[in-house]
Amino acid sequence: MINLKIAQLVNYALKTALIEDADKVYITNQLLDALQLDDYTEPEATPEAELEDILGGILDYAVEKGIIEDSIVYRDLFDTKLMGILTPRPSAVQKKFFELYDKDPAAATDWYYKLSGDTDYIRRYRVAKDMKWTLDTDYGVMDITINLSKPEKDPKAIAAAKNAAQSSYPKCQLCKENEGYAGRVNHPARQNHRIIPITIDNKPWCMQYSPYVYYNEHCIVFDSGHNPMSINPGTFRKLLSFVEKFPHYFVGSNADLPIVGGSILTHDHFQGGGYTFAMAKAPIETEFAFDGFSDVKAGIVKWPMSVIRLSGKEIERICLLADKILAAWRGYTDEAAFVFAFSGDTPHNTITPIARKNGENYELDLVLRNNITTDEHPAGVYHPHAELHHIKKENIGLIEVMGLAVLPARLKVELAAVADGLLSGEDLYKSPLTAAHAEWAYEIAKNYSLTKENALDIIKLETGKVFEKCLEHAGVYARNDEGKKAFIRFLETVK
Repeated sequence: MINLKIAQLVNYALKTALIEDADKVYITNQLLDALQLDDYTEPEATPEAELEDILGGILDYAVEKGIIEDSIVYRDLFDTKLMGILTPRPSAVQKKFFELYDKDPAAATDWYYKLSGDTDYIRRYRVAKDMKWTLDTDYGVMDITINLSKPEKDPKAIAAAKNAAQSSYPKCQLCKENEGYAGRVNHPARQNHRIIPITIDNKPWCMQYSPYVYYNEHCIVFDSGHNPMSINPGTFRKLLSFVEKFPHYFVGSNADLPIVGGSILTHDHFQGGGYTFAMAKAPIETEFAFDGFSDVKAGIVKWPMSVIRLSGKEIERICLLADKILAAWRGYTDEAAFVFAFSGDTPHNTITPIARKNGENYELDLVLRNNITTDEHPAGVYHPHAELHHIKKENIGLIEVMGLAVLPARLKVELAAVADGLLSGEDLYKSPLTAAHAEWAYEIAKNYSLTKENALDIIKLETGKVFEKCLEHAGVYARNDEGKKAFIRFLETVK
């Protein structure tokens, strides 16, 4: 059996052009070495198989022979090592990418994205398990996802990670030193990972794809050095410089403060890709003219959060106005609107910026953020409030800001249990799967005639509405006349 699986993996590499015919014997021997085999007979017939099945068979063999432990963490470490054997060297990947880029940037990213899946760096078979649906709102069609592609560690791996020697290499999972790294129980293997070096705003940065692809061609653009997240005038120039080089992609940055920022604040990075989010389609509902910037169209976007859109043909002019807005917002306080720039020396105001090319114009969306907390809202005033935490209590980061909910994997089971419990008449408060959702679920049941055919779809619909409320809670200015007046009051301070 193992000979067949090895042959199938080599044939997969040939079919996907990871290797060439001249590499076949060499690659086979490298795989034999990884599997601690001294003997091999090539099968007479090698039927095609899916990569997941090929690797699954090899991993089962490795567990049976005691090469690895039977744990998702150790299996992932080992199959990444195997795929690393098949993955072209960084120099070859970069050479091919830039040859294509010189002809067409989109052709370069298309090839690179396919490579990232073919090498199993993007585990397509896991991504396919994500639950996805949409929600029609007054703001546009939002995307709702329950992410199932990021595996959860089992107790054995968690214990091993706790006892493992601490390492500061690579410094984080975004550092360029991850390329080719073998990994460990508390750090993913990256032998099949390849990075593209790029220059944006005359600074050395890098590009890669997210292994979890929350949306089409979900890329990560990151500083080649390990420097912390920072929203500053240089951020806007780097974002628009990237869009200038890759006009078919958008790119944005998480904010640089806790609560309103992303999950990694220690390494400066952006996220982008080939997807048009609901926020990008949302229109300007209130135009606003800034003195001295008649060449830059500006206005408030019709969106649940507080968004200013700048649009124009000249990148530097857009950046100059964005600089002024950022500087004004950093120090802005409006007690009547419960906007406070500082608590003592602790700053609260920052921005989540997103850049794109729209026809002949460059666009820069500036989302105003504030991370102040109170006794009533200890997780954040402009953060999903406690009554929504049964669905989402995590930060509203860049991806959510743009209208795509990335909800926790636990909801797959919990939402199904809620639907089943409402149909069966069970007491939802008594089950640990449904207790947190019970009050919400019983309110839903009052408004619908639930059946076996529609119950889960209705629960998913209402889950999407909770996400919409999460965005409204994260908006600094309320979506009413008073909020609009307060928003304009701030814009009038920009000089």
